[in-house]
Amino acid sequence: MAKTLIVTDAWKPQTNGVVRCLEAVSSELRSRGGKVVFLAPDKFWTLPMPTYPEIQLALAPIGAVGDFINRHRPDHIHIATEGPLGFQARLHCEGEQLAFTTSFHTRFPEYVAARMPVPAEMPTELSYAYLRWFHSGAATTLVPTRSVADDLQRRDFNNISVWSRGVDKSLFAPGPKTRFTDLPGPHLLYVGRIAVEKNVAAFLQLKTPGSKIVVGEGPQLDELKHRFPKAHFLGRKTGEELTELYRSADVFVFPSKTDTFGNVMIEAMSCGVPVAAYPVTGPIDVLTDPRCAAMDHDLDVATARALTLSRHAASAHASTFTWAHCTDQFQSALVPIIARRHQAA
Repeated sequence: MAKTLIVTDAWKPQTNGVVRCLEAVSSELRSRGGKVVFLAPDKFWTLPMPTYPEIQLALAPIGAVGDFINRHRPDHIHIATEGPLGFQARLHCEGEQLAFTTSFHTRFPEYVAARMPVPAEMPTELSYAYLRWFHSGAATTLVPTRSVADDLQRRDFNNISVWSRGVDKSLFAPGPKTRFTDLPGPHLLYVGRIAVEKNVAAFLQLKTPGSKIVVGEGPQLDELKHRFPKAHFLGRKTGEELTELYRSADVFVFPSKTDTFGNVMIEAMSCGVPVAAYPVTGPIDVLTDPRCAAMDHDLDVATARALTLSRHAASAHASTFTWAHCTDQFQSALVPIIARRHQAA
């Protein structure tokens, strides 16, 4: 029975695609008889990340990560993020000649560039140089989509494999529209972090008639509330309440141009809601059925088209994204690495 150690700087109480993916895959692995151990910030003192106070950076003492790995003696080590814990884990694995895999979830170079008061090329190039070094030691670097893989290969990343995502159909499923009855339609919905890299302002600037509804929190919330007083900001929602909000929307608008996948798109479609997005990395890999999603460089055009599409087709398309398949991809990367480590021992 193989034991997998997952090292991650992203963990609860964060609610993002990285955390949801790791939780779902670990649950699936355990259901298959595997053992999963997490090394996450909840085991250390933490410090809020500048401009991202919801993200807590672990203040792990030097050697603490290596001691944890040695104590648990995993068969496989997966380093999910490139933050402080991931950095220490990578150094330990390199020093002890332990095989490991990594994953690339987030375009932090673009996120950093959006916040730096210098030309975007400078922080982006420096960040990608670090990421290239970080992932260069991995037996495999798992990425969410084929277009992300192609982009990283153009940036001289090696040993890349696609690791897709899934959706919980037991939670995100079609149902009656029970919310927004007091708001004029159509009902346009955004769910996600309210931050500059998510491009939420592009959603709020749409000329498409109807009500714009925003679900989520983030550093740009107060600014956007002030700029767009006619929009409806509902805060962070989870569970069945979030499902009801999805079901009650007429279209889900995904304005981000930096996401590597966009889990919220398949959650919305799983509830029967067509999606409008830009034709960029993430949407171009996920929104492959034109019967349930529309993409255009003019987001108003995409939104108008999405409003005419099939809710049944949206739900059916979302069903092609399963956590079982996602876990199969994850395991296929782990098996040879476990074998090589045992051979080396």
